[in-house]
Amino acid sequence: MGRSRSISSLRRRTPEARLCLALMLAALHTVSANEEITVVHQDSWGDFWLFRFLVNAAGYASIVIPGFLLIQYFKRKNYLETGRGICFPVIKSCVFGNEAKSALQDDVLLTTRNETVESSTARQVFKLLFCAAGLQMSYLTWGVLQERVMTRTYGATESDPGEKFKDSQFLVFMNRILACTVAGLYCALIKQPRHGAPMYKYSFASLSNILSSWCQYEALKYISFPTQVLAKASKVIPVMLMGKLVSRKSYEYWEYLTAALISVGVSMFLLTSSHDKHLSTVTTFSGVVLLGGYIAFDSFTSNWQDALFTYKMSSVQMMFGVNVFSCLFTVGSLLEQGALLESIRFMARHSEFAAHAVLLSVCSAFGQLFIFYTINQFGAAVFTIIMTLRQAFAILLSCLIYGHAVTVMGGLGVAVVFIALFLRVYARSRMKKRAKKPPVGESAVQKV
Repeated sequence: MGRSRSISSLRRRTPEARLCLALMLAALHTVSANEEITVVHQDSWGDFWLFRFLVNAAGYASIVIPGFLLIQYFKRKNYLETGRGICFPVIKSCVFGNEAKSALQDDVLLTTRNETVESSTARQVFKLLFCAAGLQMSYLTWGVLQERVMTRTYGATESDPGEKFKDSQFLVFMNRILACTVAGLYCALIKQPRHGAPMYKYSFASLSNILSSWCQYEALKYISFPTQVLAKASKVIPVMLMGKLVSRKSYEYWEYLTAALISVGVSMFLLTSSHDKHLSTVTTFSGVVLLGGYIAFDSFTSNWQDALFTYKMSSVQMMFGVNVFSCLFTVGSLLEQGALLESIRFMARHSEFAAHAVLLSVCSAFGQLFIFYTINQFGAAVFTIIMTLRQAFAILLSCLIYGHAVTVMGGLGVAVVFIALFLRVYARSRMKKRAKKPPVGESAVQKV
């Protein structure tokens, strides 16, 4: 009986599931086409990505488990009622917070949007150009440096091939500590809403954010940067699948159409990129798994952050809270492994790497601030268009700087993906405008 149910459920597979399956089969086809190529990144088992992932996870668990036990202890003891002393405010903020949720954040965003509409056209155009330039410069530089750090050697001479930097977790730590500093300064200098969420709740988004970033860096050891960018663009497919299965969401026909176009475009690129046998452009099974991990962890991060925004907080407070725990997790894991000092010694040996790592972190931190400011001023649709253009420019830059070969069919696949993304933005904006139209007989002149 159970077996017949599973068979019938497979027959009733949703369109999103079929799209995901098609994309996975395309990726695995590319893997099989390149199975004779061996990956030479690992000098030992200690450098294998799965081993490193498990070691990192063990380091995070050594912090998460004691923290979980402490939280359970304070809750069972009813510390909120019985606690006293100088530690009480800290424990209250970390474990209990202000449990009252608020919609004030929506009011703040609405007020900002009202001010945006009322400001002059010239000022708005200047702001838009400022946001677009900031986002493009931050994330295009970040993408170029990311590929440089993870795929090229440092200290190479005629007699010495140089050495590669291998610890992706250290790069995550560098990014998070600078982002935490920037967000902390911003919160200290600019008035923020009174914080209400228990601090420990940031740890869930922090952990998934660390793991998604680690998978993103590590994947570049096995796949090309253009492939990674396209995989990020196709993230809409598993998000739709998750929404259908978990939240029972329904989608419009244009959402199915654009998801299908994205799947076709990514498949065209993957299936035609297998002719280039250069190591940096080969999509391996490890790369596919790491990309899947990135998409899964990143999807969890965004969903958890959405849930946290039901508390009264600003986006920069969210950035600060998540990055505080990210710094704690990564530095703890690095110290336990002895990798922190090793990475610092690598920086001391190669000043070029030190400059790249710092600039990578600066671009990541200020890029996040540009994201918050752009969405606050112009909304998600404008932000999505800017970032979609950024992805196209990133692929072009990567091919020009690092010599990735893209076939005509692969280029068409890239074009199909970005056309589908722009169609999604256009269709969503039309749907929102239609939903905001006032009913017949109601004055259409309203101050919004």
